[in-house]
Amino acid sequence: MKKTALIMAGGKGERFWPKSRQGLPKQFLSLTGDNKTMIQLAVERISDNVLIADTFVVTNEKYKELVKEQLPGLPEENIICEPEGRNTAPCIGLGAAVISSRYPDEDPTIIVLPSDHMVKDVIAFNDRIKTACEAADEKKGIVTIGIRPGYPETGYGYIRYDRSSEENGVFKVSSFVEKPDLDTAKKYLESGEYLWNSGMFVWNLSTIRDSFKTFLPETYDVLKKIKEHILSDSTKKIKELFKETEAESVDYAIMEKADNIYIIPGDFGWDDVGSWLALSRINDTDQNGNFITGNVTALDTYGCIIDSSSDRLVATLGAKDLVIVDTEDVLLVTDKAHAADIKTLISELKNTKDRYL
Repeated sequence: MKKTALIMAGGKGERFWPKSRQGLPKQFLSLTGDNKTMIQLAVERISDNVLIADTFVVTNEKYKELVKEQLPGLPEENIICEPEGRNTAPCIGLGAAVISSRYPDEDPTIIVLPSDHMVKDVIAFNDRIKTACEAADEKKGIVTIGIRPGYPETGYGYIRYDRSSEENGVFKVSSFVEKPDLDTAKKYLESGEYLWNSGMFVWNLSTIRDSFKTFLPETYDVLKKIKEHILSDSTKKIKELFKETEAESVDYAIMEKADNIYIIPGDFGWDDVGSWLALSRINDTDQNGNFITGNVTALDTYGCIIDSSSDRLVATLGAKDLVIVDTEDVLLVTDKAHAADIKTLISELKNTKDRYL
């Protein structure tokens, strides 16, 4: 079985502003104190299952040099540049077209992974990925990794699965559901029938190609044309064609409609690192529940996230449940309750002070 990895790295990481910027989004930042960036960790993590020569990164054209700099072992031809962001379905479709052109006589397994998630137990992660690859090949279906919920999270999508359908650790998916309110999330947790949607998928090339043909036929036709121009190396024509793809998420366009979807529960310290609040989950905190990095003095400070990358001293006294991020040109102060709403602030800045984005 030929295994390939397709790592999605084109996002803007806006909820990590002001550290994540248009020129250096979250996936290219180090957030764990080990000096490894999120994308470096993603590639390193999957290396037990996939060779670097069979690993592909889909990113925005303007981030190509960042990918080359941070992943020097990745073949340059394995960097796939999206002409523009059109959501995850076109992103995955473009990646599949490139992989198809690279392995014309094979039906490789494709492991689709976000570039900006965190996994603490890499051994357990790779064990689940190996099982997913075997299931995708055997069942000729779509396999996803679902995370066992530890609390009633309202910021994730959920997947309901049939617990009676278990076969070698693999279950049949009943449905994908949108992000719930708190009461609904509590019911999901209590039922034991729901897992968090991690955004990690495994399928054979032929399976995802057939899924596009069935559920996104217009994009499927465009991707066939794109593949022809990949072989002729016509970048200009690929850019023109990519604009004709349907700008849909793969969850909405395919996962919510297909009936050949399977799920493997995972419990390996996963976090989607979706906002500044994640830093206190993926890193150690002090005795007062603070995560602090940089030139900071904190007195009577509790439950705060303070990240300083400027030369200035950040001093707090009597602070509680705040997120404070100090960069060379921007100081962000918000309470934790609003940390997930930073996109609202960014929308305001786009109208008046976009130089800070």
